[in-house]
This record gives sequence, structure tokens and C-alpha cells, in this order.
Amino acid sequence: MPRRPIEISLPRLDGQTAVVTGASDGIGLGIATALAGAGAAVVLPVRNTAKGEAARAQVLREHPGASVTLGTLDLSSLDSVRAFARSMVDAGTPVDLLVGNAGVMTPPERQTTQDGFELQFGTNHLGHVALVAGLLPLLRAARGHVVSQISVAARSGSVHWDDPNWERSYHGMRAYQQSKVAFGLFGLELARRSRRHGWGVTSTLAHPGVAPTSLLAARPELGRSGDTASVRAIRWLSGRGLLVGTAHTAGLPALLAATDPAGRDGALYGPLGPGNVGGAPGRHALWRPLRSEADAARVWDLSEELTGATFA
Repeated sequence: MPRRPIEISLPRLDGQTAVVTGASDGIGLGIATALAGAGAAVVLPVRNTAKGEAARAQVLREHPGASVTLGTLDLSSLDSVRAFARSMVDAGTPVDLLVGNAGVMTPPERQTTQDGFELQFGTNHLGHVALVAGLLPLLRAARGHVVSQISVAARSGSVHWDDPNWERSYHGMRAYQQSKVAFGLFGLELARRSRRHGWGVTSTLAHPGVAPTSLLAARPELGRSGDTASVRAIRWLSGRGLLVGTAHTAGLPALLAATDPAGRDGALYGPLGPGNVGGAPGRHALWRPLRSEADAARVWDLSEELTGATFA
């Protein structure tokens, strides 16, 4: 059955600066392309320069004359995060929009970041926390908006408080769930603290549902030599317009979260189809693991302790 096209209209973003992590391919590239098409000056902080240059060229093919610049960022290294943030602060351009989209998923064996954190917790969550802290002066200057890209996996799971780095008993999917629950709780706490302290920064959450992206595909650097059975099944369903989304539709919730004129600070955006795995994007209720304000404050404190990041 042919898939019914799903699109959203973005407001004009001329004069605004948007930073999108994980935009060298996949969902992030789609988000960056759409923002550039709406007039935003887009910054693509990437780990792989060659992939970044290819992504920049693709955006410019679709939107000639757009402002697209590259930065160097490896979210698995706090030194790299700090260096990128310093370069942005030194340039002095206010940041109107930060989309924390980059992530890694379920390496079969436990791996660590350059700072010794479990790879998913360190990259998906702690790296983004440090990035928000580093860019906070620029976000405050613009009264900017942070979109934290979580995952449908955050419907369940929790923070492994006794062993957040999974040193004693590693489980790839549970560690991935933890990273996304923690990042979601952080995004919600950011909204609360911004209101409390008058930072003027809006914070919302988004998730892409389920779509055939590279997260579960072959990733030799993660110890995954071939595509998983899950990603093969997702591709089959997506290609037939069944239940799940596409790489294009998976980026729409984050775009809506970033630009919804009726948006609400602390809201969660995702696909509205069955199970929130596909369909048109919109706001929906917070999943149970994201509802505890006490857990959100605890994640914030733990993240500051582990990263050394401060939000003064």
C-alpha cells in the first residue's frame, strides 16, 4: 500500500543560528537540511570531517545559498565538547536552536568513552549535557531553544543509579534505555531550572519513533559487523508503509518540537501512530520513566558531578 506523505510546515528562521549534532547523515542530516531551507544558519558539529563535508554539500545542493558551517565535535570526549563550545563562545554568535540528536546504540560488548564512561551514557547523555552547559551563554543571549532527541526506548527502563556506567553487569539495550531516559530527564530539568533562574531558554523533548536508520545497522567500530535482525525487519516494514516511519518522517518530531508556535516548555514530541513508532508528529504525554521531578534533579546533579559541567 502506498505510504501517505507526511510533511510539516516550518516558519521562516532567517537570522537564527541552529546547531544540530549527529547531522552528518540520517535523521540529523534531514533536520539540518530542513532548518537550512527555512533560512537558519546551520552549524554541523561533526566527528568525521569527510562525512561532514559531504553532508554540507548535500544541504547546499538542496538549498543553494544556505549558510552551513562545520565544527569539530566528538561527544564521547569531554575535551572535544569543551573545545567546540569554546570556539562557539569565542565567535560570539547567539545560538537560537540546539538540537541534541547524535547518539550510538547497543554495542554488543561494553565500550567506554575517552573519559571512561559507558559509551552510550557518555555519548548520548553526558556529552550533550556538557554541550548545553558550554553553549548556555549563547543560548541565553538568544533566548534559545534546546531540543533533546530521546528514543521510544525511553518508554521503559530507568537510570542504573548504583552503577550508571554498567561496570558490573553490562546489558546493551538497558544501557541504551538509561542513556535516553537520563537525557530526557535532563531536558525536562533544564526547562524547570531555566524558568526558576530566569535563563530564558526553552527546552523540549522529541523522539523519532522507529525508522530504518544507521543506529542498528552494521557498525564495525561498535563491534557490530552486520545489520541486526531488528533493522532488517524495520526496513521491510518501512518500505511497505507499515507501522513504522521513514528516515524523513523520523526527523519531523524534532523539527516540530523546535518550531511549534503552540509548543509548551517541557513537552514531548513524537509520532502519534500506534505505539508512537510511526505516523504524523505531535505532542504526547510523558512516558512514566520521565515523570519524576526528583529523578530529574538527581540526574542533573549526577551529570554535573561526572562531567564537571556547571550551569551558573
